[in-house]
Amino acid sequence: MKASDLLVRCLEAEGVEYVFGVPGEELEDVLFSLRDSSIRYIPVRHEQGAAFMADVHGRLTGDAGVCLATLGPGATNLLTGVADAHLDKSPLVAITGQGGRERLHKESHQALDVVHTFEAVVKWNTQLNDTEIINESVRKAFKLAEYEKPGATHLEFPEDVAAEAVDYEPLPVREKVRRPDPDAASVERAADLLLTAERPIVLAGNGAVRANAADRLRSFVEATDVPVVSTYMGKGAVSDRSAHSLMTLDSGPDGEAEAAMEGADCVVAVGYDIAEHDPKRWNPNADTRVVHVDHEPAEVYQHYNPDVEIVADISRALERLEATVEGTWGTWCADTHEAVLADALETPEDDEPFSVAGVLPYLRDAMADDDVLVSDVGSHKMAIATQFPTFEPNTCIVSNGLASMGIGVPGGVAADLALDSNVVVGTGDGGFLMNAAELETATRLGLGFTVLVFNDDDYGLISEKQREHTGEAFGTGLTNPDFVAFAESFGVDGYRPESWAELETVLDSVVDGDEMALVEVPLGG
Repeated sequence: MKASDLLVRCLEAEGVEYVFGVPGEELEDVLFSLRDSSIRYIPVRHEQGAAFMADVHGRLTGDAGVCLATLGPGATNLLTGVADAHLDKSPLVAITGQGGRERLHKESHQALDVVHTFEAVVKWNTQLNDTEIINESVRKAFKLAEYEKPGATHLEFPEDVAAEAVDYEPLPVREKVRRPDPDAASVERAADLLLTAERPIVLAGNGAVRANAADRLRSFVEATDVPVVSTYMGKGAVSDRSAHSLMTLDSGPDGEAEAAMEGADCVVAVGYDIAEHDPKRWNPNADTRVVHVDHEPAEVYQHYNPDVEIVADISRALERLEATVEGTWGTWCADTHEAVLADALETPEDDEPFSVAGVLPYLRDAMADDDVLVSDVGSHKMAIATQFPTFEPNTCIVSNGLASMGIGVPGGVAADLALDSNVVVGTGDGGFLMNAAELETATRLGLGFTVLVFNDDDYGLISEKQREHTGEAFGTGLTNPDFVAFAESFGVDGYRPESWAELETVLDSVVDGDEMALVEVPLGG
């Protein structure tokens, strides 16, 4: 068989279902090898979309998503989505084509040092410059991508190597490497800190949902009555229906969640990545006692310098801590929970103009607990992150490591392929048009999810920040197409409700439907 056949057989051995990509000349052998495999190759409209699809696939399933691009501009177009997976801790394997090795020592058409270019945004990458290293390299790429903390890896495949004859087999895939049980002394020290605290609180981060630790975290907070604040990416680790949940760090009409964090005298940070939220915001004086529970030691930072670090499997660490503490704190933030949740579920008055916050209660009512909301990045993301109650882990997908605009529609494609649940994409007009062409990918695949486009004809989040700083905005205004007509040109049902009652009816109809739908929400009209 050819080396490209071996590469694809290695992907099959890893359990890969989909490869998202854009074809190129240097990928010819790989593409025909994919054609003859059990893997579904999905051509998309832009490499960034392919990487975002692999990113969200990895985040939702725990198995590395795979994206494919050719050399030069194909490879560089992948970078944003690969970097997003890197900072959001999503398992992803990127594969890029390359010209023949005989021309890489000199300036050559479309040839770049892609391996060097990708170094800053992956856990590991290499060029498959010899057929003898293909099976080992693919196994290593997937092992490292999926190992906690997960992230992106990259393989470059020169076209002359892809065409060579080989006589190797994929390496067997073993069980994922598990972290050891927590250190008993560290658990005891953490328990001592908790038992001397009067107002402890849990900060649930990305790792609390990513490492399948949500069930154990829920058990811990039920047993101890400790309240929980989530990061944007930790939403749903503890159900927002629970009296222990204060939703996310910025939730509450008067900043109640952040006030609770600032008032706590001990923070148990579970799977917390400081790339998501700067701890200076909730620990401004760097004097809060912190217990760090994660798969890796804490980053070194003045405002996040934990007193105790339990570096182990998160579920096992919480189980041991729960058994050791044997104390309860009486849900000292119960009133705050009620205020925060009531504010999030409050519907607007009939005469109020459309707003993202106003739409969310209707959207929440239209979605089942295990339906998935994929948020693009922009001003709407802030409302979704802080005011959309989330009841199950990994059902509100927010990018907040790299926080890249344009992830929404590709993320919806990946989510609808991976899950049986209904999928909704929440996006702004700016982020939507960055990868709106992936609507064609969705319709070609026969998918059925809903895209909510919040339209303010502006890069609204930047305008808000400029006005906060200077009192005016510049360089942010946009003009937009007729989004309903735009959707319909792709064969997607388009809606533009004109009242809250009409919006409610539309959402109830489309969210549970089997067809693609786009709902434009004109803001502030």
